[in-house]
Amino acid sequence: MYLKTLSLRQFRNYQDQQVEFTAAKTILVGNNAQGKSNLLEAVELLATLRSHRMTRDRDLVQEGSAIAQINATLERQTGVSDLTLTLRRNGRRSVALNGESIRRQMDFLGVLNAVQFSSLDLELVRGGPEGRRNWLDTLLIQLEPVYAHILQQYNHVLRQRNAFLKKTQDSALDTQHTELAVWDAQLATTGTRVIRRRDRAIQRLAPIATAWHASISGSTEILQIKYLPNIPLEDNHPEEVQQAFLAKIQQRAIAEMHQGTTLVGPHRDEIELTINQTPARQYGSQGQQRTLVLALKLAELQLIEEVVKEPPLLLLDDVLAELDLSRQNQLLDAIQDRFQTLITTTHLGSFDSQWLKSSQILFVKAGEIIPNY
Repeated sequence: MYLKTLSLRQFRNYQDQQVEFTAAKTILVGNNAQGKSNLLEAVELLATLRSHRMTRDRDLVQEGSAIAQINATLERQTGVSDLTLTLRRNGRRSVALNGESIRRQMDFLGVLNAVQFSSLDLELVRGGPEGRRNWLDTLLIQLEPVYAHILQQYNHVLRQRNAFLKKTQDSALDTQHTELAVWDAQLATTGTRVIRRRDRAIQRLAPIATAWHASISGSTEILQIKYLPNIPLEDNHPEEVQQAFLAKIQQRAIAEMHQGTTLVGPHRDEIELTINQTPARQYGSQGQQRTLVLALKLAELQLIEEVVKEPPLLLLDDVLAELDLSRQNQLLDAIQDRFQTLITTTHLGSFDSQWLKSSQILFVKAGEIIPNY
C-alpha cells in the first residue's frame, strides 16, 4: 500500500497544496502550528473518515471557504485508486472513488489503511474509558468497514432512547413501558453487534500487543489487555449477549428513569490495560506508559496487515520527541521500509544519518510545503 500523491484544497491552513511522495519514509519538518499535523490528519480522514483532533467538519474547512477537499492517489496490489473526500462547512460530506460518487460512505472505507500515532495517544493509558473505546472503534472500522455502519446505528438508537427517557423522566413508569420496550429491543440488537465485534478485535489484538510489549520492555513486564463490556459476556453468541443485555436493562430501569439517560450498553464499555496485573494508569512511570502505547500501535499495524494482506501506512505525529532513545530505536527498527511512514518533527536531530539518507524530507511553513533540495 503506497500513497503516491496527496492534494489539499482549503483544508485547515492549506490553500492549495500538492505533495508527491517519493520514498518509503517522509519526514515533515517545521515549527509548531505550521500545518504538519494537518497533513497527517488529511490521510487519517481518508482511511477512517474520522479525525482524532476534531469532531466537526466545519473546523476542518479553511476560514472563509464553504468546502475543503482532500484528494489522494493510492497504489495497492490490486491497482491504483483515486480517493476524494469533500468536506462542507454547512452540510454533509461526500466521497468519491476513481471519480465516481459513492452513496454509502462505508464503501469508501478500507481502500486506504493507516495507523495514527500521536502524542495525544498517551492519553490512551492515562485518560478515561471513552478514549479507549474510540481507539478500538477506529481500529475496527479499518478491520471491517461495515462496523462504521453498525456503530452509527447503535449511536442513533442510543440518542433516540436517551431523548425518550429525558422527555418522560417524571412520568409514571407503566405509561411509557410499551414504547420504551421498543427502544430496549433495538438497543439490545444494535448493541450486541458492537459488543461482539469489539470482543473479537481485542481477542486478536491482545496477544500481538503482549508480544510487542515483552520485546520492547526486555520481557521484564507483562501487558494484559482485557475487554470489559458493560454487558456480562459469558460467550460471544448473539442470542445470549442480547438476553444478558435485556436483563441488565431491566435491572437498571428505575435508575435510568431517575437519571433520564441510558446506563446500559457498549457506550459504557472499558478496555482494561494492566502491566504485571496492576492497572497501567496507576502503574509506574511515563516511560512505562509510553512503552505500552508503542506496543499497542505496533500491534495495530501488524493486525491490520494480517487482515487486509498489505502493510498499512503509519502516521507518526510528533511522537519521537515523547519517546526516549531506546524506544525510538525500537519503533524505527520495527518500521524499516516495511510500512510507508509519514513523520512530523520540529528538528531532524532524532534521526540517524542512515534514516535521513533513505527518507524524503519536506519542510512545512505556514501551510506550504517546500521540498529539501
